[in-house]
Amino acid sequence: MNSIFRKINSFLGMNSSSKRLLVEAYFFLAWGRVFKLLPFSKVAPSLGEQMVETSANDMQDRKELLMISNAIHLMSRYTFWESECLVKAIAGMKMLERRQMESTLYLGTARDEEGKMIAHAWLRSGSFYISGSEGMERFTVVGMFAKRIKNRVVKGESIG
Repeated sequence: MNSIFRKINSFLGMNSSSKRLLVEAYFFLAWGRVFKLLPFSKVAPSLGEQMVETSANDMQDRKELLMISNAIHLMSRYTFWESECLVKAIAGMKMLERRQMESTLYLGTARDEEGKMIAHAWLRSGSFYISGSEGMERFTVVGMFAKRIKNRVVKGESIG
């Protein structure tokens, strides 16, 4: 019980932008979980351009990417629903989309130690992996979705 009060006190002591980021991550983890419950054929079109990747160039703000990644990983431990790789990747994609930042969601398959088929999802923005990078090299990419940002404004210039 003391641990809960420490965590609440820690949250309350954060600055308002950190609190908003954590609440946003929690909301989009819920969104990602709902997406996971729907038939994939209905969800896929909203994930971006199929079998295309965004650039691995670092046009994005690395500090902001790290803050988003940390918020997703932290809040995924506090959801009362399953928030594993696909849920985290969808949440990250939505958070990046809100900030006009491009990303690519990868879906991969592999076999575990017993030979059973397993799946994994991870999310990349530029060269930075937002979620799922742990163990991704074991998986063969079977799908990818590029979320491109059209008419993105960067420091006063329109791109797109």
